[in-house]
Amino acid sequence: MVKVDYNKLSEEDTKRIEITPSIIERGWDNKTQIRQEVSFTKGRIMVRGKEVKRGEPKRADYVLFFKPNLPLAIVEAKSGYKTVSAGIQQGIDYAQTLNIPFVYSSNGKGFYEHDLLTGAEREIGINDFPTPFELWSRYKKIQNITDEQEEKIFAPYYDDGSGRSPRYYQRIAINRTIEAIAKGQNRILLVMATGTGKTYTAFQIIWRLWKSKQKRRILFLADRNILVDQTKNQDFAPFGKAMTKITDRTIDKSYEIYLSLYQAVTGTEEEKNIYKQFSPDFFDLIVVDECHRGSAAEDSAWHDILTYFSSATQIGMTATPKEETNISTSTYFGEPLYTYSLKQGIEDGFLAPYKVLKIGLNRDLMGWRPELGKLDKYGNEIEDRQYSQTDFDRTLVLEKRTKEVAKRVMQFQRENDPYAKTIVFCENIDHADRMRAALCQEAQEFIKENPKYIMKITGDDMLGKAELDNFIDLDSRYPVIAVTSRLMSTGVDAKTCKLIVLDRSVGSMTEFKQIIGRGTRVNEEYGKYYFTIMDFRNATKQFANPEFDGYPTEVKLELGADVDTEDVEEGYIDDVEFEEGIDDTYDWDNAEVVDEHKVKKYYVDDVEVEVVDVNVQYLDENGKLIAENIKSFCRNFMLKRFHEAKNFIDLWKSSANKTKLISVLSETGLFINELRREYDKEYDVYDIILKNTYDIEPLTRTQRAEKANKILEELNGDCKNIFTDVIKKYIEIGISAIEDRNTLRIEPFISQYGTGVEIIKKIGGNEKYIEITDKIKNAIYED
Repeated sequence: MVKVDYNKLSEEDTKRIEITPSIIERGWDNKTQIRQEVSFTKGRIMVRGKEVKRGEPKRADYVLFFKPNLPLAIVEAKSGYKTVSAGIQQGIDYAQTLNIPFVYSSNGKGFYEHDLLTGAEREIGINDFPTPFELWSRYKKIQNITDEQEEKIFAPYYDDGSGRSPRYYQRIAINRTIEAIAKGQNRILLVMATGTGKTYTAFQIIWRLWKSKQKRRILFLADRNILVDQTKNQDFAPFGKAMTKITDRTIDKSYEIYLSLYQAVTGTEEEKNIYKQFSPDFFDLIVVDECHRGSAAEDSAWHDILTYFSSATQIGMTATPKEETNISTSTYFGEPLYTYSLKQGIEDGFLAPYKVLKIGLNRDLMGWRPELGKLDKYGNEIEDRQYSQTDFDRTLVLEKRTKEVAKRVMQFQRENDPYAKTIVFCENIDHADRMRAALCQEAQEFIKENPKYIMKITGDDMLGKAELDNFIDLDSRYPVIAVTSRLMSTGVDAKTCKLIVLDRSVGSMTEFKQIIGRGTRVNEEYGKYYFTIMDFRNATKQFANPEFDGYPTEVKLELGADVDTEDVEEGYIDDVEFEEGIDDTYDWDNAEVVDEHKVKKYYVDDVEVEVVDVNVQYLDENGKLIAENIKSFCRNFMLKRFHEAKNFIDLWKSSANKTKLISVLSETGLFINELRREYDKEYDVYDIILKNTYDIEPLTRTQRAEKANKILEELNGDCKNIFTDVIKKYIEIGISAIEDRNTLRIEPFISQYGTGVEIIKKIGGNEKYIEITDKIKNAIYED
């Protein structure tokens, strides 16, 4: 018998020869209880320019399950020459993330155990790994789980046979909820970032409780019709004929699973009696989606429903728990049983990272004061005072400001993806109307193609609201750009939204998180890995707020204290959130119908507005939002790669395809399109980079073209004329005109010289064409 030299065993050898056999020998089933090489994150998405890469996913060597989706232990394997405890810290890190109580490290000679429930550590022999029942008994004893509770905890998950299983954080939320309910907890709060699958999580919780007959009648409440319909038709579909949606305020008590809008069971005193057609103990379980809304307000009608069914177990689910005076999710539901944040979702690679373009307009930064007696476009004398950004589109409309915003949005679309789904958030409906018109004027070629390229989707516009389903439909191209104010700030599952435009003030952290959540979904099939936030109102300053990704703290806010009453009546003060807190009967399917005529508004069409600063913000490798203006960012980017001008110049001159070099720099993170806008259009990208990075005075493309005259003098006939026109195209559009042979297939070449093939023949063939273009490029970039 050959003696094994354990010190020479690789990690894979220790798993194959020692660890796996030892675990199986102790009663763990290799098919149903042991999973190896378990990747539990996707790998963080990293974006530089337009290039997207994924980091490595986190991977556990072994995850051991007592029951399906009920993991008990992690085992980290190490090579034979390492110590038995070498993998314990890595294992603890993974186990804390995965909410697994027992951690093991092994080098094939033994196991080292860390008990996360007690903090105890010990070393055990290679043949002494705990059995499944030993670990479950330890867990059950420490967690004070009775036999009756154990049976409830073992309620099975729904399995459609496709192999789909919950992501690790969904599983944690589901298991913690089932265990808490088994122990008698009746008010539960789950906080999960937008895009992380709250509805699927809710379905599995309900399925397990319903299938095991712990809860027989269940009510699922949501605040948007589209959310109820999506839930019924997608995640909740397995409930089949046991499920119904409450519509037309009619009640049929023969079902077991009920889905309803808040509004369907609230309204006037007479209408509210609809939910009283159910007895107070009719429902065993109520799940409240987006529970940061009125369900958290002590004096809201929605709260009355929960109070009426107080005997039912109630689960609140939200991405943004609200903590304000009289509006507290944690006061009602208790502290979150589990929180999965936006930051964690981005780090794990389940949520899309974001890039921020902060665009400063001169009037926003400096304000505006009218001269004495100035009239607006309708002849109204404008009140003499200093107007600031918070006034724009509320009490003062600068029409050229709206046009400048629209121009920048469409410029971004053209340079990136004209058909990328985009949401533009405006101050109010009037602003949304004007923004839609301004965008249409900037996008005439796309509007000509389809008038629904841009749609205003607000609560007062039935035609626009009717297009909401098409906007979020993955297979529907139109609408591309949705212009809104508040209707789309929450609950809209726009999986392919790549651009969010903020042209409205957002004072509420709750609303800010909800708005950002419209872009956080990843959809690899449709090429959606990240999204961009174009911020005209400095709303993204909220990213720097510790509360952005932290736990909620209660904010004391009293109406009337330092608050403009007129603004409150209009619903403009985000922190007050008039629509949610004051008007209990507010219809969130018509969520922007407010009387804007109460506020006197001036319309000014002769005040110039221009962009004076553009800053790019991006998530660095540590998840921190880094801010620099475009010039500074691009300068630092280049200096990290080319410490001296000579390094870049040498690479440029030696590159056979300079257009490709520009593309590579852009893909790796250089915001070349944004940098171009900071300089005169006459400059070559080469000169822009040299000027911005090394302060070398640039030449215009016309000046560079003159350097090629000596090459043209060597040519004659059609060949000379062809390349004369090629150089003219260079002056017009840049180096790609010389390097891209498709230039020969556009005017004036086709009408004057024939087809591309014919032109190449007139030049003298492919080799001659390459020879001449190389000479021209060398001359253009000659020192």
